[in-house]
Amino acid sequence: MSHNRGVEPQAESGWAMSGVAFAATMLLMIGAFQVIAGFAAILNDDYFVLVRGYAFDLDITTWGWIHLVLGIALIVAGIGLFSRAVWAGVTALFLAVLSAIDNFFFIPYQPFWAILLIALDVWVIWALTRPRALRS
Repeated sequence: MSHNRGVEPQAESGWAMSGVAFAATMLLMIGAFQVIAGFAAILNDDYFVLVRGYAFDLDITTWGWIHLVLGIALIVAGIGLFSRAVWAGVTALFLAVLSAIDNFFFIPYQPFWAILLIALDVWVIWALTRPRALRS
């Protein structure tokens, strides 16, 4: 005798699936932006404005490497979301939060760019935290 009363697999919501597809697309785009900013900082130290007296005053090349590594990780997570990999949902959420924090600290160097990426990260976080967004 089966004891699975009333437990039926729920169909995935079109809204949830489109939210994950949106988040994956945005992660690819944010990752690409981070990679571009990373390469710009690594290849040309004069690309970003130097900020004096900032508590998180890192060398521009260091910021470049941070952006480059984070951008590559975001792209991998976005591809993972598209392929519906089990690890991708939580990883993408973690990386979007990390990207938003990274860009918060980067505001003095490139204010418009950093705020734009924070807004996109928040949008991804919202899309990934919708009910049933990450359930398969």
